[in-house]
Amino acid sequence: MGSYEQGAGGHGPAAGGDDWQEVAPLRSFTAVASIPNNVPVDVGQARLGVRWVDVGPPVRAEMIVMPHRSEESPHHEVTLGETFPVGEETWRFADLDMGSADEWEVTVRRVDENEVMEPPTGNLWKPARLRPYGQLDEAQLQSVEAALGVRLPPSYRDWLRRNNGVQPEVEHQIPGVPFTLMPERPLFGVHPDYPPFDLVQAQHVHRDPWLSSAWLVIANPSGGLLVISTRSSDESIYFMHEFDLVGPPGPHASAARERKLHGIARSMGYLIGQLTPMELDRLPPAQIVPPGATTGPGNYEAGPE
Repeated sequence: MGSYEQGAGGHGPAAGGDDWQEVAPLRSFTAVASIPNNVPVDVGQARLGVRWVDVGPPVRAEMIVMPHRSEESPHHEVTLGETFPVGEETWRFADLDMGSADEWEVTVRRVDENEVMEPPTGNLWKPARLRPYGQLDEAQLQSVEAALGVRLPPSYRDWLRRNNGVQPEVEHQIPGVPFTLMPERPLFGVHPDYPPFDLVQAQHVHRDPWLSSAWLVIANPSGGLLVISTRSSDESIYFMHEFDLVGPPGPHASAARERKLHGIARSMGYLIGQLTPMELDRLPPAQIVPPGATTGPGNYEAGPE
């Protein structure tokens, strides 16, 4: 139904009753729009946003329509290829391209009479295939902190409590970052009976030769180190390339190396959300599990070996 506005006079209908005129419905100024995560896009008669996406199957998304002439913002949950209303127009959820769980772009297309049904070409993010080693209680966490001599960053501490490290089932990468997390090189946990996977032992082997105690090495993937700060409110995850793990020991050299750290995720949750399994689905699940993957408060009372 069209809307009605006053004519040029703007003072009400004249005797003839014909100075009210019907205004044509607003029409979008584009037939295709790309909507990044958390960024609404204006198409003319409304702004379009996407609240969430789900790779499914089926691939789904929640579209938000924010008309310029209304305070209401209808939400429409649609699967890939389905349509939803935008004012008096019909639009289609046409494509989804994902770099990670937190980086994606939705393509929507106005449905016209001459619409060309092009198949989706975007890449879907594959959730990380990770196996947690278990959980830790408060006493175990405090024992590890005593052995490390630091208070673990809150978000990392909570992640460690819930997972005690994780082992990838297959090789994982973050697109654009030159490292590979492998079954034999997991995210460290509390495994004092299996030093290669143990967080405390990792600091002696992988951190102390290169970095100061202001950092905590949380994984030793192929290609470098994953680290987190222990002396600030910064809970970001950083990557140090193996090419930068050179030079003499000592505070001056460590400070120079630390200036080369590259932030890759603002928290452990975002790190996990960016990890992408490589195309190795034909391989059986990893079977490398450290013996005695549990620990008690007394494990580190004598100090790390």
